[in-house]
Amino acid sequence: MNFLKIISLILIFYLYGCMQNPPVVQDGNGSVVLKAVWDKSLDSIPDIVPLQNAQVILSSQYGMQVFYTGSDGFLRLNHLPSAIYSISIKAHHPVDASIILVGAVRNLNIVSGQTTTPTDTAKPVSSTGIAINEIYSAGPVNNIFYIYDLFLELYNSSDSIKFLDGMQVMRVSGTDNGLYKPGGDWYHNGKMQGITYIYKFPGRPGERNFPFNPKQFLVLAGDAIDHRKAVSTSIDLSHADWEFYNQYMAADIDNPNVPNLINMRPDNGTKFLIGLNDDIVAVASGVDTSWNEGIDISSILDAVQYRADINLPKYIDDRLDRGIVQAPARYSGKSIQRKEPGMDTNDGSLDWEILSSPTPGRQ
Repeated sequence: MNFLKIISLILIFYLYGCMQNPPVVQDGNGSVVLKAVWDKSLDSIPDIVPLQNAQVILSSQYGMQVFYTGSDGFLRLNHLPSAIYSISIKAHHPVDASIILVGAVRNLNIVSGQTTTPTDTAKPVSSTGIAINEIYSAGPVNNIFYIYDLFLELYNSSDSIKFLDGMQVMRVSGTDNGLYKPGGDWYHNGKMQGITYIYKFPGRPGERNFPFNPKQFLVLAGDAIDHRKAVSTSIDLSHADWEFYNQYMAADIDNPNVPNLINMRPDNGTKFLIGLNDDIVAVASGVDTSWNEGIDISSILDAVQYRADINLPKYIDDRLDRGIVQAPARYSGKSIQRKEPGMDTNDGSLDWEILSSPTPGRQ
C-alpha cells in the first residue's frame, strides 16, 4: 500500500509540473532594428539621410557576422542570443570615392524577448585603401628580453594599384614637456604631434616606381632576418617585403635582398623599434615632410593606438582613430590583426583582434 501511495504521489507531482506554463522567453530570441544615417549637410543646417547598402559588422562573444542595410538605411535582425554586441558600419561616399562613411555602436545590450533600436550615425573619413593590417611588437616567448623581430603589415583593400613612393611610416610616442600626449593635435592646427621615428619609402609622392597591388599584403620588418636563429620561438622575416634601415646608425642590420625604408631624422641614431604593448603607429602619404612641426592629419592614411591596458587614456586624435586596440602581453609571441583584411571603421577597438601567433604576409 505504501508503494502504491508513493507511485501516486510521483504521478501527481509529474502531472502538476506538466501543467505549469513553459518559460515565456527563450534565449536566442533577441531582436535589433538598426537605423544607419549620415549627415550630408554642407552648412550648419543638419541634413540627416539614410545610409543605404552600408556594410554592418555585428560582433559579440558568439563571433562576427556581416550584413547590409536596405535602401531605407535599416537593418532588422531576429533570433539573436542575449549578449553585449558591438556594431560597426561602413559605406562608400556617394560622391567622393576618396571618402568612406563609418560609424560604430559599442556595448549594445541585446536581451532575448526584447527589440533594441539603436541609431548609428556615420562620419566621413579619408580612405585610400591602404591600412595597417597587422602589428607584431610583443616579442617572442623568451627570457632574454629579445625584441627585434617586430614587423608591421600593410594591406591594399582597394581595387586599384597604389604607389608607395615617398610614403612615411611613423612611431608616435614623443611628448612635449609632459603637458601633451602623442598622437594629438596639440596646437589645433591640423597636425599630429609626438613623432619619435619617421621612415620613408624611396622616391617622392606622385612617382610610380613602387607599386602596391590590390589585395596585396606588405611586410615591413624591423630587421629582415631569420630571428629563429637568435630565439627559437621567434619568426623568420628574411623574406619580408621591406626593411627599416637607419643609415645614421653605426651598424644597423641591412639585408641586401630586401629594399629599405630610410630614416628621415638625422638626429635619431637608434634602431626602428616600437613599444612592446603600448604605442601609436601611423602611415602617411609623404606630402608633408616637416615632421618636427607635426604631420598634417589630412595626409595620414592610417594610424593605430594599441595598449595592453585599454583602461588607460586614449591619446590619438579621433580623426585618426576613435578607439584603442587591445594588445597582448609582453613576450607572449602574439600579434594584433584586423578582423578582416583592411577593415577600417575608424574604431580600433572594434576592428582588431589578438592572434595567438603572427601571420606576416597573410590573413
